Amino acid sequence: MAHVSLACAWLLALAATVPAAQAQADKWPNKTVRMIVPLAPGGGTDIVARLFAARLTAEFGQQFISDNRSGAGGTIGAEIAVRANPDGYTLITVPASYAANAALYKLPYDPVKGIAPVSLITTGPLILTVHPSVQATTLKEFIALASAKPGSIAFGSSGSGSFSHLTAEMFRQMSRTDMVHVPYKSAGPALVDLLGGQIQMFFGSGPSTGGHIRAGRLRGIAVTTAKRSPALPDLPAIGELLPGYSSDFWFGMWAPAGTPKATVSRLNQALGRILKQPEVLERLRADGLEPAGSTPEAFARVIARDIATWSKVVKAENIKVD
Repeated sequence: MAHVSLACAWLLALAATVPAAQAQADKWPNKTVRMIVPLAPGGGTDIVARLFAARLTAEFGQQFISDNRSGAGGTIGAEIAVRANPDGYTLITVPASYAANAALYKLPYDPVKGIAPVSLITTGPLILTVHPSVQATTLKEFIALASAKPGSIAFGSSGSGSFSHLTAEMFRQMSRTDMVHVPYKSAGPALVDLLGGQIQMFFGSGPSTGGHIRAGRLRGIAVTTAKRSPALPDLPAIGELLPGYSSDFWFGMWAPAGTPKATVSRLNQALGRILKQPEVLERLRADGLEPAGSTPEAFARVIARDIATWSKVVKAENIKVD
């Protein structure tokens, strides 16, 4: 009888934790939420994360604070997020390079099953961007210039094996051009050198390069999506000249695995509402991005799909990182 009583007590205690956990999730957030940005300040991920942190702060009435934790192409910040307490008070905003990293590194976590996806946030192209001193105003002219003067074009990336690097390597291979790769720790430092003319070309996201292009400090040549971007209709798709070329860039949000489903759901719904705000739509589209709210399950499928795609590119190009 004693054993039965103990078992019943244990079951009752276990059952009591379920509504307690639900109640805690329902009260979320009741303190500051940390939003990890796994890349340095100034890049596209940082810009998007801060945009949504401000809107989430307004949505929930609690501070959502961006916390830049850069290094190893974003894997350091991702590992910090994975290992954080899954209580809804640590989130992370990741770019499409999150999937590329899984094709390059032996990660200490499962990039699909080891996280709690919240939502895909935006999609869009990278922009083939050049310094104004480059004597090319069209994609055809740029390829001709790079072909005529092998090694004369130095292109920056967010690091060896980064999404911008893999996108550029695909372009270099398909255009049959010889360009010099200059890796940086993130998009921010690469853009500084592009603006200064130390490098001539960079595949940058809309948020990081759009303002500079509009101001005439940089020149946009083409976009990496299979078709022209609705937000950048004057820029041709690289695939128009190089059939089959396509590289979609996205931003998404996830939380540590085990984060309460009720919290994930509230976040997902809030992001959906924010993506419909006219001022947010205007800001995103000005930077060549389109809203792409999704279910957590759909975002997980996007990550898995891109890991498979970039794994093939890495193998074909024999790309290695330190």
